[in-house]
Amino acid sequence: MALEFAVEVFQNEYLPEGAAEVNAIVTVTATGTAADVAPVASAPADLPDGAEVIIVDTSGSMRYPPTKLAAAKLATAAAIDTLRDGVRFAVVGGTDSARMVYPRVQALEVAGPRTREAAKQAVQRLRADGGTAMGQWLLLADGLFADHVGGPKHAILLTDGENQHETSQQLSRILDQVAGHFACDCRGVGTDWQVSELRRISEALLGTVDIVADPEGLADDFRSMAANAMGKAVADVSLRLWTPEGAQVRFLKQASPGLLDLTGRRVEAGPRTGDYPTGAWAGGESRDYHLCVVVRPAKVRERMLASRVSLVGPSGEVLGQGRVMATWTDDTALSTRINSEVAHYTGQAELAEAIQDGLEARKAGDVGRATAKLGRAVKLAHESGNTDTAKLLAKVVDVEDPKTGTVKLRARVADADEMTLDTRSTVTKRVGKG
Repeated sequence: MALEFAVEVFQNEYLPEGAAEVNAIVTVTATGTAADVAPVASAPADLPDGAEVIIVDTSGSMRYPPTKLAAAKLATAAAIDTLRDGVRFAVVGGTDSARMVYPRVQALEVAGPRTREAAKQAVQRLRADGGTAMGQWLLLADGLFADHVGGPKHAILLTDGENQHETSQQLSRILDQVAGHFACDCRGVGTDWQVSELRRISEALLGTVDIVADPEGLADDFRSMAANAMGKAVADVSLRLWTPEGAQVRFLKQASPGLLDLTGRRVEAGPRTGDYPTGAWAGGESRDYHLCVVVRPAKVRERMLASRVSLVGPSGEVLGQGRVMATWTDDTALSTRINSEVAHYTGQAELAEAIQDGLEARKAGDVGRATAKLGRAVKLAHESGNTDTAKLLAKVVDVEDPKTGTVKLRARVADADEMTLDTRSTVTKRVGKG
């Protein structure tokens, strides 16, 4: 199904004499009926047949408590039931190696009433034993996706522990190998896994990361992730940035709905032109990107095209365009005006960094730094209206004055509360445009 895309640019294009840095927020919006996709056979027939791989941790730690593996089975079954007819899918079990749960052979099966039921029966036979090597799980998923041509490719990865049977370097090499081949949403159940590990995977594979502290919440979460994947109508969309001679892209970051640095993902696409992956899109989606370009300064009253922003489809077709401009002025009232969209997302990025730095300091026993960083986070959350993050912060610190960021560290904090704040620190509050 074809979606329609719109590209909007929000910025203050006026720069003081001698300035070289141009900032803009680029908003991309997709419109189309795919926003109303229903699960299974009732979905619109013109949606592309995507591919889904569900990866379930079956290491020994999933046995304790027994409700954990039982909940994982129910959640996997819920995701399978959400797959619409025609989607190709598989279920993978992960230990210190990876194995096929369904189908038994290393291939994707076509979803239908018979295959969904057979897959759920295979999942019910899962047993927990062995170690954890998430890179191996991703390699098997990558092999399964390799033969799929057509719609979006999406994986769900569930774990309850640390990546003990792989080195960090091994995982990095595997992520470099599979990045760009499929998207992956990661979930940690319980509190014995590492947020930083799952964040590495989700960021490399343009997915999300979150905690499901109570196993009973897994089924709804899996159902939601699978339904979201079923709604994707266009895969492999890129932002293509052209910059003039002597200019360079300092960074490109997704700013909403979550923070994701795309700067290092650039693929050269021609003279002074690079492509940055944005993944798959569904109708009704809108995302914001923060672009920073460094240009050669020009004379006062001169105007420059600092970047041409194009949204490019999987076949290279241009889906939408926007322009980032730079005009030099000696009018300080113009050049010192801070664009509200740019200011908002700069603050949201600082908020995420303050939370993560504060939690690291807290773990290290550095009370002073932890208090300062988490206090700054409280102040930023209050100023930006990010009430969800403010509520999570209030479970880790006692807030005395949100306006000034005056806080006290709590003596006791539940592991689940701390990990929830960490995993959701990159979820941003969207700014009102204009």
